[in-house]
Amino acid sequence: MIQLKHILSLSVTALLLAATSAVAGQLSVQVLDNQGQALPGAAVWLTGQGLADDAEVLKRSYKMGQKNRAFTPHLLIVPKQAQVSFPNYDSILHHVYSFSPAKTFEFKLYRDQPQALTFAATGAVELGCNIHDWMLGYILVVDSTHFAVTDAQGKAQISLPAGQLNNVELKVWHEGFVDLDKPQSERLSVVKAGEQLNVQLRQALGMFQDDFSDEFDDYE
Repeated sequence: MIQLKHILSLSVTALLLAATSAVAGQLSVQVLDNQGQALPGAAVWLTGQGLADDAEVLKRSYKMGQKNRAFTPHLLIVPKQAQVSFPNYDSILHHVYSFSPAKTFEFKLYRDQPQALTFAATGAVELGCNIHDWMLGYILVVDSTHFAVTDAQGKAQISLPAGQLNNVELKVWHEGFVDLDKPQSERLSVVKAGEQLNVQLRQALGMFQDDFSDEFDDYE
């Protein structure tokens, strides 16, 4: 009887592991610019009626910090209705603001008390600092929980549920777009986890600001 219970326990464990592995997978996306070069720092996400929300993504704690006089991460993707906090990891003051239509706000000089906001509208939110003019960052609010940012090789992994998805859209965004509120869209008739997609931009990228800092700071 003991051996039978042990066998049954192992069988149940194996079934649970198999079920877990079948629940989700990843879609690999390679993004190229209009010259065919790998494009890092591009946001990619999927939308579609048959694409269920990922509950874990909705519950995540999202942060747009300031560290070494720069926004970190430079690009943060969040689902609509997400709350984002703005911790200051520097020993100096920051004054964070945005004039973007998707979210206009201002956090005046602060250092020790993290500020937080809920982002209820989709779109690109461009961030700046009134003290450090070179600081630039982005919060991209999307109507999806299946998103990622491309790495230095222009590659990203989007988590997906198991099975085949029909009639979904792959959207691509980059800070070099002329219109930051118009991502590129690609209609996909069929997509499933484990596949590799290659996407090339149809537009040239404009100039986007390099990261640099000033030697002097009046708010040490």
